[in-house]
Amino acid sequence: MAIKEQFNKFDELLSSSKFPLLVVFSAPWCGPSYLMDSILEQVNSQMKQQLQIVKIDSEKYPDLANQYQVHALPAMVLFRNGQPVELIEAERIEDLISAEHLIQRLQPLVQQQ
Repeated sequence: MAIKEQFNKFDELLSSSKFPLLVVFSAPWCGPSYLMDSILEQVNSQMKQQLQIVKIDSEKYPDLANQYQVHALPAMVLFRNGQPVELIEAERIEDLISAEHLIQRLQPLVQQQ
């Protein structure tokens, strides 16, 4: 999984991905963000030929989080062809989805053209 702490232009990040891009917005102080890491590792290992995952610190890029209407952390935005197609947020720890459920949710979105 790619961890992007800094980048020059978000548009370049989107356009440079040859796969759909799952952008994970998190923050260092957010406990659920750390819990998502193991789920994301599992998703990455099963979908690495279909999907690229990038984790972005929303504290460093608050304007970017606001632009994509991220209100709760962790939040994931799936981009396909440079456009956002799905926002997935978890406001409570018990709302965090398992790797299996996240894969089931992402599969049809990734395969659409």
